[in-house]
Amino acid sequence: MNAESRTNGHRTIRVVDYLVEAVAALGVKQIFGVDGANIEDLYDAVFDSNGLVEGIVAKHEFSAATMADGYARSTSGIGVVAATSGGGATNLVSGLAESFTSRVPVLALVGQVPTALEGNGGFQDSSGLAGSINAELLFAPISRFCARVERAEDIEALLDRAVLAALEGGPAVLLLPKDIQQATFVPKAAFRAPIPRPLRDVAAITKVTGAIAAARNTGKIVIIAGDQVARNDARHQLRMLAVALDASVGVGPDAKDVYGADEPGFSGVAGVMGNAELVDAVRHSSLCLLVGTRLAVTARAGLDAALAGTVVVSVGAEKPYPHAEHAFSNDLGGTLAELAQTFATKGNVEPTVARQLTTLEVPDSAGPGLRYRAAVETIAAKMPPGSDVFADAGNTGAAVVHHLPIAGGARFVVALGMGGMGYAFGAGIGSAFARGPQRRTFVIAGDGAFFMHGMEIHTAIEHDVPITFIVFNNNAHAMCVTREQLFYRDRYSYNRFRPSMLGEGIGAMFPSLPAFAARDHHELVAALDAASEHTGPTFISVDCDPDEVPPFAPFLTNQDKHSNH
Repeated sequence: MNAESRTNGHRTIRVVDYLVEAVAALGVKQIFGVDGANIEDLYDAVFDSNGLVEGIVAKHEFSAATMADGYARSTSGIGVVAATSGGGATNLVSGLAESFTSRVPVLALVGQVPTALEGNGGFQDSSGLAGSINAELLFAPISRFCARVERAEDIEALLDRAVLAALEGGPAVLLLPKDIQQATFVPKAAFRAPIPRPLRDVAAITKVTGAIAAARNTGKIVIIAGDQVARNDARHQLRMLAVALDASVGVGPDAKDVYGADEPGFSGVAGVMGNAELVDAVRHSSLCLLVGTRLAVTARAGLDAALAGTVVVSVGAEKPYPHAEHAFSNDLGGTLAELAQTFATKGNVEPTVARQLTTLEVPDSAGPGLRYRAAVETIAAKMPPGSDVFADAGNTGAAVVHHLPIAGGARFVVALGMGGMGYAFGAGIGSAFARGPQRRTFVIAGDGAFFMHGMEIHTAIEHDVPITFIVFNNNAHAMCVTREQLFYRDRYSYNRFRPSMLGEGIGAMFPSLPAFAARDHHELVAALDAASEHTGPTFISVDCDPDEVPPFAPFLTNQDKHSNH
């Protein structure tokens, strides 16, 4: 029950009610989580908020964390996840680790045993006392801020610090003993969302500007943009700069939505799932400008030699891995707009539209089902304009990154921070809540990821979320099968499964869910057409060949070596 009251004109409120009001003040509409004894008071406060915030109960805390992650990515704001103590709390770790590595703002509210039971044998105690695990030490390495709330009156200051830390890029964790959640206090003021200060290294930006100016006199400039562009909602400013510089533009594999494949000057995706045109563009450039990307190995593979032969400069919140003149900016919208204004001239013409990009050549595959490219291109042709896409890592993710075009305005996310299998199911649901019923979300994942966390489709069904789940079913952990074949002489496989009929099985399990099985091109077209007639969740299983090599450069290079022996 709501424990707000007034004493001598001062407002007294429970900690959990204050938290719910604060979440609403942040503009957050849903708290994702899994209920339990030491977080149930938060759900009680959600109920008493009269619709101020909606409580979404997931099937697993990992997926609840990824829902908050996906929500944050699609709002350029913050996501909120709640979990109980013990296993509920530890289940958050993989999801928060993805948010930490990918710098996604997430606030985690984690229940703890009552303070009187800390170190006294309390069930699920993680106070660090009397030999219990220490939740602060557990979450500190994967968060920007972590604190245990020891007194009700501390919640104001600690919440301010937690939210500000999260908004600067990554998770923040508040550990909430059950009795502290229930306790009341007199707030000093109503919660106001802290606003991170836009920061930039002016001297370093001046150096980068000078390098760009010099390079314009000698040749072509290439921009490689990363996911910070999306997190800072700076897509428009990126396009302004590309036009001002008449630049070729490439994107990281986790940033395909920051510059559309249909936009002028687009030269493809960088890295192991990328396009040769971007490598050629960098090789023949006078300068490569990295924008909001560290250019990790997945985005850098194949580019090292080209980058070594040109001037490399960088603008973003974090210094890139390759050697570059780097300028710090946590406000790419403002920084890119200033750069565009600096280099804008009368009569700026839009860069030439890139020719049809070449795709990575993969060996022929004669196994069952559809080929990756054919399946992805069929899905792309049937997607409503502006659809958001969440893809899981692995062979399926490689095919989607390489073959699926993304138009401007859509959201595209693939979890390359930690690459946790099953991420896309929860993240896609969280994003769909954020985006609303007017936009459809597509989750594309493999059957291995589905068996880990695919039952989150139950959450989508419960809330009638506008989302289509497409599972590429090759009855295998297919990337591991490929590795067994290429790197371990194909002598064995731990990663092949007995056949499963996912479309029929899910249809029987959830009678209200439109579920389809596609084993060839015609069945996939029919399934996509039938799914498009529904406004809520739908499910499609697509049979694929476990022995098909995906468009993933390291495999293809090794395939050539393997074929020559």
